[in-house]
Amino acid sequence: MRCYLLAMGRATSNVGVVPAALRVGTSPAAVVFARMRGAGPVTRDRLVTNSELSAATVNRQVHALVEAGLIVERPDLVDPGAIGRPKVPLALNHDGPAVAAMHIGARRTLLAIADISGRTLYSHAVLTPEGEAEEVVRGLAEALSELVGRFSGRRFLWAGVAVGGDVDESTGAVDHPVRGWRGAPVGKVVHEVLGLPVSVCEHVQAMAAAELVLAGGGANHRTSVYWYARETVGMALTVDGHVQVPSTGAGTVAHVPVHAPRFAEVAADGVPVPAGAAQADGIVGLQQVIGTEALRRAATANGVGADAAVLLDQRAGALGEAIATIADVLNPDAVIVAGDAFADHPRGLAPVQAAFDAARHLPHRLELTPTRFGLGVQEAAAVVVALSVIYADPIGSLA
Repeated sequence: MRCYLLAMGRATSNVGVVPAALRVGTSPAAVVFARMRGAGPVTRDRLVTNSELSAATVNRQVHALVEAGLIVERPDLVDPGAIGRPKVPLALNHDGPAVAAMHIGARRTLLAIADISGRTLYSHAVLTPEGEAEEVVRGLAEALSELVGRFSGRRFLWAGVAVGGDVDESTGAVDHPVRGWRGAPVGKVVHEVLGLPVSVCEHVQAMAAAELVLAGGGANHRTSVYWYARETVGMALTVDGHVQVPSTGAGTVAHVPVHAPRFAEVAADGVPVPAGAAQADGIVGLQQVIGTEALRRAATANGVGADAAVLLDQRAGALGEAIATIADVLNPDAVIVAGDAFADHPRGLAPVQAAFDAARHLPHRLELTPTRFGLGVQEAAAVVVALSVIYADPIGSLA
């Protein structure tokens, strides 16, 4: 599950696929731009104070960012009562640059347009079509292109795609087991249709990057673990302001053993297991308790009522147990969770937290934190993929 940028046109003179920048930018231009994103209209003096950069460095970066069209001077915001030479505030160019973003899900795909601050200007969801992979991707890209056309007064800088599965390092193609895709040319097709440089990223890593970059969730934590569970389950690790993307792709937590006797009664093909033949001690892999189909199969096998309260309790317990297993190994400063499997329980995160606490071996308390994006987590993931390279290198990426 690797993340890659299909850098085309202006982004590089050498057409190819390179890693997406799922990190907090550290270059002077990135630091200045990040401070402006977080502070709103601000003077050069305040940028010097907030960034710990020299006045000369700040002035150079501001000039370059203005030239790139990312920020603008706002003489209309000058304080008329100020003493001495007026200090002209600077602000992000909210009215000019924009990005196009897409989160391809197993069942639905979200399309979005965002400004340079990461603020969504418009979004809507469509059903992910059935059919051949390339045909599906092209149809979705054309729908996104139509959306871009509605914002004809804006300058589109980038496109971003967050998608489940594995993104190939050399081609940008996607293997998506749930959709049955093998080598789907997602980056290539989106670039062809939109004519923009395109970033493509595995969606759980993108969600972790949104928490880190868009919401500033990494400011107080050296390490954090991000869990997402809806129809599938995944995990991403952030260390020192950088979402970790191993060269061979992300690992998997789908097989982590958990105790869920009701789900152990169901074989992988959904057929109820004969009495006495269930997996020993009710142990199953975590993925076997995740998703609407897993709940339906378990309910059918066990004769559980429509509310399936007992199944939701066991799923919450399994999630808490699995998160504790990984947290004991990594010992992160924070654990962030997102997805319907966490949100759908009538008592919210409480039963997951209780199971996590019970399974934990380390002595200190660790509170599970829900994502800051709520139901908009897929949208945020897509938007941050479209913005990540610009945020990491706001001058070089647009040169």
